[in-house]
Amino acid sequence: MYTAQGRIKQSELMTEYMPLVRRQALTLQVRLPASIELDDLIQAGMMGLLEALGRFDATQGATFATFASQRIRGAMVDELRTRDWLPRSVRRSARAVDETVRRLEQSLGRAPEEGEIAEALAMSLGDYQQLLHDTNSGQLLPFEELVADGAEPYNREIGSSPFDHLLDAQQRETLEAAIEALPEREKLLMALYYQEELNLKEVGAVLGVTESRVSQLHSQAVSRLRAKLNDSA
Repeated sequence: MYTAQGRIKQSELMTEYMPLVRRQALTLQVRLPASIELDDLIQAGMMGLLEALGRFDATQGATFATFASQRIRGAMVDELRTRDWLPRSVRRSARAVDETVRRLEQSLGRAPEEGEIAEALAMSLGDYQQLLHDTNSGQLLPFEELVADGAEPYNREIGSSPFDHLLDAQQRETLEAAIEALPEREKLLMALYYQEELNLKEVGAVLGVTESRVSQLHSQAVSRLRAKLNDSA
């Protein structure tokens, strides 16, 4: 049971850190489809904050601000992961794209073009681009969760994502090399989206293409990166 003093302190901390929840939700929302409501992210973040209040142990060395920030973000990402909006058929096709990209890169010694990937998949270019668009609807997560797709969800118990454990020195070099090897337009897209935190519409304005085309290119870039990382595993 909480003491009266403990309840007062918890209430004060909740009030103090509510702006942090909103900031993290806004930062995450800009990278997500418009169908994801800000209020849903905030609600998930508040649950993460409550969990942080109940589990924080000052003797472990971390500050409450750091601990709470990790739990808030982790709760939001976990909420997104529960929204499995991609049909299984699309997920199977996405894995087929990853494998085809990996195989073509090995045989060609370069990044394959869209037409080459579509041909290898026995699809028309239009059908392939539609698949990229459909797949991208489920890939607009933060980059570390995205490239670790298929791993365990964000582990808030230890305060780090699977990506944190993945990125030893060798793996970091592999990822950096994979990003550097992307076609120039896809490399610029990733920088604008993940570093500059532009949304898809803003990225499209910079690249001079439609938002739908940005979605396709983003999905294709992700497939290339995952193929590289899986190939080096």
